[in-house]
Amino acid sequence: MKKMFLFLAAALALVGCSKEHKCCHSAHPQWAYDATIYELNTRQVTPEGTFRAAEALLPELKEAGIDIIWVMPCQPIGKITRKGTLGSYYSIMDYCAINPEFGTRQDFEHFLAEAHNQGFKVILDWVANHTSPDNAWTQNEGWHYRDSLGNLMVQYDWTDIAKLNYDNQDMRQAMLQAMHFWMDSIGIDGFRCDVAGEVPTDFWNWAMADLRQSHPDMFTLAEDEDKAQELTEEAFDMYYGWTLHHLMNSVAQGKSTVNDLWNYFQKVDTTICCKAIRMNFTSNHDENSWNGTEYERMGDAAHLMAAFTYVVPGMPLIYTGQLSGNHHRLQFFEKDLIDRVDNAPEYKMYQHLNSFRKSNPALYSNGKGAPMFRLETDNDNIFACVREFRHCCKEGACKAEKPCCDKHACAKHKECCKAKENVVIALMNMSAEEQTFNVQMGELADEYESICGKEIEFDETATITLGPWEYMLVSK
Repeated sequence: MKKMFLFLAAALALVGCSKEHKCCHSAHPQWAYDATIYELNTRQVTPEGTFRAAEALLPELKEAGIDIIWVMPCQPIGKITRKGTLGSYYSIMDYCAINPEFGTRQDFEHFLAEAHNQGFKVILDWVANHTSPDNAWTQNEGWHYRDSLGNLMVQYDWTDIAKLNYDNQDMRQAMLQAMHFWMDSIGIDGFRCDVAGEVPTDFWNWAMADLRQSHPDMFTLAEDEDKAQELTEEAFDMYYGWTLHHLMNSVAQGKSTVNDLWNYFQKVDTTICCKAIRMNFTSNHDENSWNGTEYERMGDAAHLMAAFTYVVPGMPLIYTGQLSGNHHRLQFFEKDLIDRVDNAPEYKMYQHLNSFRKSNPALYSNGKGAPMFRLETDNDNIFACVREFRHCCKEGACKAEKPCCDKHACAKHKECCKAKENVVIALMNMSAEEQTFNVQMGELADEYESICGKEIEFDETATITLGPWEYMLVSK
């Protein structure tokens, strides 16, 4: 049985970088590997919708186990062709100012200082693809795209923006200087870059390299997946897991299967550098406002899918309202306060998941965490995996792989590897019906501790029953 298990693990192991391709710019900041990221929608998180009010929530976020706060754009919003009453965060009128709706520069700096005092890192949402039509940059010749009549050009249905022209070197310099302002003068810890794939990659490579000269520990997130490989070669630490997110929605709706998930992982691990961190999420500002809450899209599977974002390689995201039991779509251009449910079960769930992630290095983000292996079951509704540290017994034993990540990439060579340090097993019933199944544990048979602290012992062939959308997370 053990030999059979090893054969299956080797055959199904998801060990990235089997193709030769250029790898990430460098190691990520040490503080990022076990981190969970939280998206702050300043307008909707408190009745006041200000940074002063949001500052009072920092202890709550800390207790929940949040590490990185991603602040949605906080600059003044354009007034020309503004959408709705308050407008879109992503229509920037002045890159180096604060939207008075949220407070003053001093208010933001106070929020940032207190966040740093409590141990958070703070990254700012950066809109480099376009400005508002009334941004002063529109007066500079050649800084924006224009049509044959000289009118500013928009993209899609974003009628409140004007697209920037990256053929203009003066504009590039101004954009870099604006980013330096927030890093050098304000003191943020990095950027989440809006529609990053719409901006030339060579700009990002140049700008991030320049910023890292004085801020080597900065963290960068690209809102893109189609160009994730080239964006994470030099400029970005993390990219959006859009494909996985949509697949999660589809599985929850009964349109896709567990095998579809495994096919996705097998494909992405051969196309994107294994050090590039995927951001895993069940919601964000776009999904919530335009496609619905996680409960609308995922129904009873929402909590299981939240746990799934912690199990698979990458970094989990929590959006504003997900900790407090918010169950409604937040209006994007208006004031629309999140729901706050007393003793929301979501808060405890995310608190346990964050604690579990931090206490198990196997779950750390790409470059530090362990690879993911599929466990054999006799039930196609069960997502069963193990993340287990392995290492090569001697230097060069896996040279045929030419891995661009650490030596975990050689795990498929069972003859030169052995288990090490930390093991996490996840068993997830991805169906709306109770499922009883057998899972082949093989050499993983042992005693484990569940996420809730319960001792669980697995035989080499373990028989498990899980309720609809129920999951089991254990570690040793």
